[in-house]
Amino acid sequence: MKVLFMCTHNSCRSILSEAVFNHLAPAGVEAVSSGSFPSGRVNPRALQTLQSAGISTEGLSSKSSDAFEGSPPDIVITVCDRAAGEACPVFFGPALKAHWGLSDPSEVTASEAEIRTAFESTLAKIQERVGVFLSLPLSTMSADELKAELNRIGTL
Repeated sequence: MKVLFMCTHNSCRSILSEAVFNHLAPAGVEAVSSGSFPSGRVNPRALQTLQSAGISTEGLSSKSSDAFEGSPPDIVITVCDRAAGEACPVFFGPALKAHWGLSDPSEVTASEAEIRTAFESTLAKIQERVGVFLSLPLSTMSADELKAELNRIGTL
């Protein structure tokens, strides 16, 4: 199973989601990320936050959804409000789609401590949601049941 976390710029929330998912996921389940308008760079604070949490940052990069045209995901999860209303590319066709909106910690303008807290809070929310996702009985769920659960997880 391949899960695509998608955001507008693929520099922070979708990158954090990809890394957390792959850190927690069992063999045979993987996450990737992309952006509808990728920035071409990963937010340095996102990388620092992952490293501080002991999560690998190897291979993380900001890329367009076109990167997965030949290998479409099974599930597409948008993680920012700007991407929620955008149509997933046609080649994602039958992929199950859900939205897990997250505030963008990279837009916080405050003290260094408050910015760090914003990134850590976002990471904790992603860890919570991914943990619930991975605890689902995926092999026995119908597509409709899975979609309903993914949407519910997005409200946690």
